[in-house]
Parts: sequence; structure tokens; C-alpha cells
Amino acid sequence: MSVRARPPFCGLDASMEVISGKWKVLILWALRDQPQRFGALKRQVPGVSEKVLTRQLRELEEDRIVRREAHDDQTGLRVEYSLTQRGVDLYKALEPLGDWGRRYLTPARQDELAHSSTGNA
Repeated sequence: MSVRARPPFCGLDASMEVISGKWKVLILWALRDQPQRFGALKRQVPGVSEKVLTRQLRELEEDRIVRREAHDDQTGLRVEYSLTQRGVDLYKALEPLGDWGRRYLTPARQDELAHSSTGNA
């Protein structure tokens, strides 16, 4: 989380501060089921640069939403990112927002989303 000029006004304000950033919600979505390596995350969040992905992962790590684990095995150093319990709880809190978005998307946007999720885009 970046340094704030003022303390959060309420719980919603504090929550929005944690997830502010163009890619943070998509990072949470990408980590929802299992740990991911950096390259896999980058593929699941199309359009994000390596620099921005690194910065937003670090911010989520500072807020104890994401855990970074380095494993040294036969192939060398392997780094994985996963949600902490706090991150899981945050993702669960965001799920109803996703439901709302799917429900109220315009028909044209629904078609676009359906094609992109099936690989027909």
C-alpha cells in the first residue's frame, strides 16, 4: 500500500486502498485457485507490463494479501505467488462484485466477454 495522506475514512475506504491499482483485482483472480509463478501470472493478466506486475505484487505482499515463496530445487530458484488467508478473504468479498458485473454488463459487452473466455475472440 502506498503512503496515504490521510487515514482511511471507513472499512470500504481501507479496502479500496488495498485493491487500488489497475491490475490488483485481476491478480487476485489469477491466484484464486492455486499458486502461480510470475510468467503464468503475466499470461493471465494480459496487458500488464513486467514492471507494473512486479510493483503491484510487492504492494499486495506488503499488505499481506499475497505471499511470495522462493523454492530452490534441481532446476534452480522457483518463485511462486499465492493468496494469504487475508487475500482469500478479500477475494471472497470481491466475488459478489463480480456477480454484479456479470449481471449488469451490456449485451454487447456480454458477447465480447463470452467470445474472449472461449478463445473465439
